[in-house]
Amino acid sequence: MEYKNQAIVKYLDDLSAKLSAPGGGSASALNAAMGASLISMAVNFTLGKPEYTVFEPELKQILAKSEKLRDDFLGLVDLDVVAYQSKDMRKALDVPLMLARLCCEAAKLCPPLIKKGNPNLITDVAIAAIFFESAFVSACFNVEINLKGLDQKKLARGIRKELGQKVKIIQAIRKNTEAGVGKVIRR
Repeated sequence: MEYKNQAIVKYLDDLSAKLSAPGGGSASALNAAMGASLISMAVNFTLGKPEYTVFEPELKQILAKSEKLRDDFLGLVDLDVVAYQSKDMRKALDVPLMLARLCCEAAKLCPPLIKKGNPNLITDVAIAAIFFESAFVSACFNVEINLKGLDQKKLARGIRKELGQKVKIIQAIRKNTEAGVGKVIRR
């Protein structure tokens, strides 16, 4: 089943059914795709406004990145289902690891929008940061369970070290984004 081009209701029906997949991994990827969509929306509502003209080159770069990430995340929705159904532990590990890495990159798109984005969409930026962190944490759970199934200690150490560094980055971005958004809201 390819969900990328299906109606969301089909995906949710299958997610809630007594099926082995889709499950939490693909749901996490969909959550990240929604975060990327919120970033795109915030930028789209900013571009073309005279007061943000000076930021347009950077905003267009953010939009291009968020759209690419949205497509990548949607691809992971389906890849997670395929990996789970394959019973290949390495594939099952690679998908959430890729999701975690991409979530960390996506979160970096949020902070610039606090000052360079349309303030009417500022809460959407905070929600995107929360979605990226949530998808990241979810992906880490799936990485951990799949590392256990692989029983490769050296690989596990390297991945845990990488994700340990990334968790600090994504948590700081989410926290700082929430604080920045809070200041804009309270102006």
